[in-house]
Formats: sequence, C-alpha cells, structure tokens
Amino acid sequence: MQLTPTMHRCVLHWGEMASRWGVSRSVAQIHALLFLAPAPLTADEIAETLNVARSNVSVSIKELQAWDLVSVTHQLGDRRDYFQARKDIWEVLTMIMDGRKKREVDPTLQMLREATADAGKDHETPEQVKQRIADMLEFVEELSGWYDQIRTMPRPTLLKLMRMGTKVAKIVT
Repeated sequence: MQLTPTMHRCVLHWGEMASRWGVSRSVAQIHALLFLAPAPLTADEIAETLNVARSNVSVSIKELQAWDLVSVTHQLGDRRDYFQARKDIWEVLTMIMDGRKKREVDPTLQMLREATADAGKDHETPEQVKQRIADMLEFVEELSGWYDQIRTMPRPTLLKLMRMGTKVAKIVT
C-alpha cells in the first residue's frame, strides 16, 4: 500500500501521540494505517508499508486485537490473514477509553479502597495522609461512576451534551 503525504503524516502523528501515553509507537502506527486503509491488509503489507519488521507487526497486531481495535478477516482463495481496524472513530475511542479504565483506573480504585480500609487499623500513618487517600478514592469513584453513566448514553445524546459545552454549567449551577 502506498501512503499519501496526508496519510503518512497521520500515521506518524498517531504513533507520536500514543508513545506519550505509554503505547508503543509501532503499535499505534499500525493501528493508524489499518484505520486509514481502504481495505484490510496482510501483515506483510503492513510491514512493507511502514518499513518495520514482520515480527514487530505480529506482536503489535496481537496487542491491537487484545484492545479489540483490530480484527482478522480472510479472502476467498487466499490463506493469509488480513487485518482491519474498526472504522468508526467513536468505537475506536470508546474501546481505548474502556481499555484504559480497565487497566489503569479500576486497579487504582481497588488499591485505594484497600488502602482506605487498612488505614482504619493503621496507627502510624498521619490522619491527614489517610484523609488524602480517602479524598482520592472519593474523586476516582466519582470519575469512574460518571464514565460508566456517560458510556451508556446514546451517541446522539452524548453529542448534544458535548456540543453544549460550558452551557451545561449554567444549567446545573
């Protein structure tokens, strides 16, 4: 597959952005390529287009499949695997946010709950530190609960809410 200058720019930026979030640059670039590609690609096509090792493509594809961002498909008469990314940007961002919540927020909530429970029996930790932990727990629980509610909203409703922007503050204050 031949990348246009615009596609090249997007693939590079997606990789740079993801590396700032702790995601492998090549994983993100492969995801961007598959997201932009008009048709599913084989691992060899991905490796050739991005000029990366075939083994790197295999490992990256497995990671993208674990995030449910990429799936495998087949073509009649061809034994090779073809890979395609979700094309709906809402689905892509939702899968990324769900994955990050599961891998980062949920374990943090569990740790904060345990730390708060243990703090009651802990006579060495200063009360102000215990309070900070409890405050952090309360905030992360609120944030997690808010996300869970937002996540179940129909897309048109969520779009309206987003477009309202700061007008929402005027309604609730």
